[in-house]
Amino acid sequence: MSDGTVAEGLARVQDRILRAASAASRDPASVRLVAVSKTKPASAVREAYDAGQRDFGENYAQELVQKAEELADLVDLRWHFIGHLQTNKARFVARVAHMVHTIDGPALVRELGKRAAKDGRGDVLERLPVLVEVNVGGEPQKHGATAAALGSVLAAVEAEPALVLRGLMTMPPNDLEAARRAFEALSSLRTLHGGPARLPELSMGMSDDLEIAVAAGATLVRVGTAIFGSR
Repeated sequence: MSDGTVAEGLARVQDRILRAASAASRDPASVRLVAVSKTKPASAVREAYDAGQRDFGENYAQELVQKAEELADLVDLRWHFIGHLQTNKARFVARVAHMVHTIDGPALVRELGKRAAKDGRGDVLERLPVLVEVNVGGEPQKHGATAAALGSVLAAVEAEPALVLRGLMTMPPNDLEAARRAFEALSSLRTLHGGPARLPELSMGMSDDLEIAVAAGATLVRVGTAIFGSR
């Protein structure tokens, strides 16, 4: 659990990212922090924003839309949708998300692409960036494309004019060693499917395992508890 203010929690996480990147001989600027604000009030998001944070992650479509409306005055705030996305909620997410991390199948790709196009995101500069979620551990309780199906999902994204493929995402097991294997597997899948040129982003790593994720090549880490406290 985070101790102290949101700003203090944010500073501690930023320091962890800096140290992890340095240990991995990486530029700290190559790792972007997504502050996971799900179930937290808009005031907590505003506090993190005032401390310099700009990327925020939400898991639920309705909560995302509500907070986006409450915080519409923060014009350079970037919303990341990081929860499981059902096709019937795609229209909400397409309207406000800066990036969607959890694309897991062709049906969702088509629906999100259709909704993004209706919201005027067909122009090359306005396309909605998406990541394909991969269930690298094959855990039955988790969402995500299988490694075998990944190629077809990537191709489906690239076929949608209003979407732009940006990379891969995974939810790791709780065990740190298993998480390390999952992160390394995701990095290997990126190499297999075109490398950073095609898939520049790897979204992986949370409060307990961000150092492992950074060592494995994460470019986006999703941290909530260590910034905002436990839910």
